[in-house]
Amino acid sequence: MANLLIDKVLNNNVIIAKHPSYQEVVLIGKGIGFNRKHGEFIETDTVEKLFVLKNEKEQESYIKLLPFIDNELLEVIISAIDLIKQKTHSALHEHIHVALTDHIMFAISRASKGMEMSNPFLVETKTLYRNEYQIASEVVQFINEKTGISLPVGEIGFIALHIHSAITNKNLSEVNQHSQLVSRLVKMVEEQFQIDIDKESIDYMRLVRHLRFTIERVMKEEKVEEPEKISSLLKQEYPVCYNLSWKLIKVMQQTLKMKVFDAEAVYLTMHLQRIQTKFK
Repeated sequence: MANLLIDKVLNNNVIIAKHPSYQEVVLIGKGIGFNRKHGEFIETDTVEKLFVLKNEKEQESYIKLLPFIDNELLEVIISAIDLIKQKTHSALHEHIHVALTDHIMFAISRASKGMEMSNPFLVETKTLYRNEYQIASEVVQFINEKTGISLPVGEIGFIALHIHSAITNKNLSEVNQHSQLVSRLVKMVEEQFQIDIDKESIDYMRLVRHLRFTIERVMKEEKVEEPEKISSLLKQEYPVCYNLSWKLIKVMQQTLKMKVFDAEAVYLTMHLQRIQTKFK
């Protein structure tokens, strides 16, 4: 990246600069604003762990957050996002700077006042996004060490969703909606079969994964082939599982507002049948 002209130093960690391709950008990095002045050039190649906000809306939102956050905490959050970048080995969507900074700021404020926000989708998040969950737990541990404030375990789940959102460039509300939908579908299965699936078991993991990939196929409008003979056979042999699979599909269709192809019922029925057999 070329030399960038410093327009304004917002604080020790944030600079507004002129970029040859994107015009005005916001540069974020630990200590990059220290001893810098308007009109100086900054050589971005020499600055490690530098983040560039190019999107105007993201820039505006980020700048609005700055008066509410002290420099030390901002440095911790910048380091936490850098840790996420290292661990995921991927370019994170720039919206993570606004969304996660905002989230951590409030999480720390709540924790310091002894207020705990429960996370009802923690188990589903851990199963759906194992890698993101592992990274989020390291982030929470890092924040705890640096600030001396212990964030509750539910925060690992919330931060994991932020990480998944930034890696896949999916809207956070969509990511949230999908984990809530999976949670609702699992409850329907438990109610129909009158069972409690152990949330640490391989059965639970397989069911959640299957539902997640079904949702992803639906969102991509990806059609799976329907084995017609198997379909009619399953309908006769396992009517309870077959009917339940259609109930689940209807909930998916209503929630996602997308068409679910009939073949999904076949694969879902086989999956449900395996669970039912195990719990009989």
